[in-house]
Amino acid sequence: MTEFSDNILQWFDDHGRKDLPWQLNKTAYSVWVSEIMLQQTQVSTVIPYYQRFMQRFTDIKSLADAPEDEVLHHWTGLGYYARARNLHKAAQIIRDQYQGRFPDEFEQVVALPGIGRSTAGAVLSLAKNQHHAILDGNVKRVLSRYRAIGGWPGEKAVEKRLWQLAQALTPQQRVADYNQAMMDLGASLCSRSKPDCEACPVNAGCKARLSDRQHEFPGKKPRKTLPEKHTVMLLPSWQGQILLYKRPPSGLWGGLWGFYEVEHPQQVAAMAEKLGLSLFETLELEPFRHTFSHFHLHIQPLLLELKAPPNAGAVHEDQQLWYDLSKPANVGLAAPTSKLFSTLSKTPRQQN
Repeated sequence: MTEFSDNILQWFDDHGRKDLPWQLNKTAYSVWVSEIMLQQTQVSTVIPYYQRFMQRFTDIKSLADAPEDEVLHHWTGLGYYARARNLHKAAQIIRDQYQGRFPDEFEQVVALPGIGRSTAGAVLSLAKNQHHAILDGNVKRVLSRYRAIGGWPGEKAVEKRLWQLAQALTPQQRVADYNQAMMDLGASLCSRSKPDCEACPVNAGCKARLSDRQHEFPGKKPRKTLPEKHTVMLLPSWQGQILLYKRPPSGLWGGLWGFYEVEHPQQVAAMAEKLGLSLFETLELEPFRHTFSHFHLHIQPLLLELKAPPNAGAVHEDQQLWYDLSKPANVGLAAPTSKLFSTLSKTPRQQN
């Protein structure tokens, strides 16, 4: 066991990443934010988002005190927005229950919204050098290959075996360096499609390499056909502004600003009347598909060019926003919303 960790640490000393933004002037807060952003997102994508986020929300209190809209605005484009909502909720709990200081106890950390066992272990080990194993996607790949543990890591039995191995291999000393090294190794030499086994520091004991079955591990998630859904998104336009509404806090694009939708084009007139829109010209924009983890959504956008100012609609106006394309508001936007705003900026439009 010690030979494995010794080789990993030696490799880290020579090749590990030590100058990522969240590794400089490291705090529990900076590590926590980075770990949440890095869930299902590559380092190269995260870095600019992390830098902007930390420039605006410099500490836990500033994050906790900020409006949710602004937090989601700084997350726009990263996806998986529940991460941002949970980060904001957890910051408020830390502000209110722990005087704004990130808690030291594992049980306290793992109880926070959006923090699971591996994330809690990562923050406490990397920032506070506590002895905790981690098991993110990169570590799962390294360990499943090293011991040739078959099956999809999302299955409880497989995950349990990987946790047991992770705990057995985690050294008592230099835990922060070891955990960082395991994540780095999985992100570089032990990559999913092109592992560089010759350069791996633990290749001599790797069962997958010794049997030339690297690509069999970890096992793939069982594939299933994603259902296809359809929607029509309405983009009422008046004097350079587009009507948005704030979606419910939970569910699809929870808490983000997006467009009103109908299931069929025949329902556009009724929705327009409900929104207080009378005279308008309809322009079909290019349809596109947006894929979620559990279904494909086919979107038909309709631009409603208003010929008269909007009336007071029957919907809750406090949940509405006329979004000025020339002076964008600091609010969180759903991915199709951002995409369609980009399309509008390139589309010749009539003057209202």
